[in-house]
Amino acid sequence: MDTKQHTEQKTVAHIAIVPTPGIGHLIPLVEVAKRLVHLNFLVTIFIPTDGSPVKPQKAILEALPNSISSIFLPPVSLDDLPEDVLAETRITLTLTRSLPALRDSFKVLAESTRLVALVVDLFGTDVFDVAKEFGVSSYLFFASPAMVLSLIFYMPELDQTYTCEYRDLPEPVKLPGCVPIHGSDLADPFQDRKNEVYKALLQSAKRYSLAAGIMVNSFLELELGCFKALMEEKEGRPPVYPIGPLVQFGSDHGVEGSECLRWLDKQPNNSVLFVSFGSGGTLSHEQLHELALGLEMSGQRFLWVVRSPNEKAANAAYFSGQSANDPFAFLPDGFLERTKGLGLVVPSWAPQVQILKHASTGGFLSHCGWNSTLESIVHGVPLIAWPLYAEQRMNSVLLADDLKVALRVKVNDKGLVGHKDIANYAREVIEGEEGKLLKSKMKEIKNAAERALSEDGSSTKSLAEMGRIWKRGL
Repeated sequence: MDTKQHTEQKTVAHIAIVPTPGIGHLIPLVEVAKRLVHLNFLVTIFIPTDGSPVKPQKAILEALPNSISSIFLPPVSLDDLPEDVLAETRITLTLTRSLPALRDSFKVLAESTRLVALVVDLFGTDVFDVAKEFGVSSYLFFASPAMVLSLIFYMPELDQTYTCEYRDLPEPVKLPGCVPIHGSDLADPFQDRKNEVYKALLQSAKRYSLAAGIMVNSFLELELGCFKALMEEKEGRPPVYPIGPLVQFGSDHGVEGSECLRWLDKQPNNSVLFVSFGSGGTLSHEQLHELALGLEMSGQRFLWVVRSPNEKAANAAYFSGQSANDPFAFLPDGFLERTKGLGLVVPSWAPQVQILKHASTGGFLSHCGWNSTLESIVHGVPLIAWPLYAEQRMNSVLLADDLKVALRVKVNDKGLVGHKDIANYAREVIEGEEGKLLKSKMKEIKNAAERALSEDGSSTKSLAEMGRIWKRGL
């Protein structure tokens, strides 16, 4: 390191960021880092890992400016965990088992830079202890809507008030400033109170009060009632800063995505339904068939990012013998031939940001992961909400019942979303009267998001306020 670099390290305020594992946790924190660089901070991102593939992570990190450095912590072993362990358990344990290595790296950073703050995401509160040891203030980055943060603050009271499972509550849960929500729609960790993940989240909720502040990847105008309630001074609750929507705005496509975009270029404006369940979303074989038949029956143009069904038995059967080379072997016989020209089916991945911003895209059938939801909002695309796991049911309640920018799917008595219903949702969102109302409402919210991120916008001011606090050393 030359003298100029060394001087910069010691004089420019430095922020440490620790995302919990998973690309969905990394992406919004990378966007936080980019904005902090614009406020003249240096940033170091520490990445805990269990040794699983990190190629997409590396691609994102390598594209960052020199003001943002990243360090992959030594991989930890999770070999002692059962195969069916919940994702939240894997995430939490990867972080906690990385703490000794993180402490060593943190010590080096604290001694060599002017380290003023630590930022962790919602599963990372154990890192607060490391920061405290070095006299550094800890901040929480909450990558889900404010409604979910409100639930976590309310969790200790909810836990003491009721003894039954929350899905059995006779009345909806009423969080301050939020639309009422049925217990069965609460996030996955709340659905089994005997599970270790629930107990860990309850402990984590109590540790939120140790944060010096909480940044939320949402914006004031999107969840006004909820943010107002969260911002009211309450003993033991840190200040809350809405700083979103933080999404990837840059190009995220290469050779793999060019086919999708060329196909979209040939379609009329607002005519295509984009269908994608995110990087972790899979459906059963039976549900995949219903979805395929529903898209076909709708008569609407569609671009479907399809993943193999989630049953191992189905995969083994469909990927044996000749079908091993066919990524679409599990789709209904003749489906691709019958829908040729009307739809495009691509395996596993597509350039989502580029698709959502494309003029031909008129709707998004989505799992309602919060990153995908914000990308849809930023590009003004109305939704068909099909939640699968995590907090996605809560997100869908916000989108359909409160914001009125989504149709929410309903399952039948077989636990499936039927093909006739899927056809109706697709027709409605692309060309129906209700679809026009969704589009109009989504356009209003898109404009509000742009204002929030503008120079004088609410989210820009909120992040700038945090920057001033960090530079004052408070």
